[in-house]
Amino acid sequence: MQEFHLVILAIVVSFGFVFSYLAMKEHDLLKALALSSVQSTFFALGFYILAAPDIVLAYLAIAVGAYTALVILAISKTERYEVGE
Repeated sequence: MQEFHLVILAIVVSFGFVFSYLAMKEHDLLKALALSSVQSTFFALGFYILAAPDIVLAYLAIAVGAYTALVILAISKTERYEVGE
């Protein structure tokens, strides 16, 4: 049973890394923020698999909730698209 949890944890963290990479490569800042929120959700799921529900609740409230709201506010004050080189 423990091997099953480790396999699921590896898959969840891998998806988190994939969404993190996609967020870094995105030029539309709102899409990058959405991808970052999905990445944070996968990492919170990883914390849940590691049996840390208190960290999950704090991580979801901060990383998905407050962080997203603050960055949307910052994006609304600037340009939505990142200017390339």
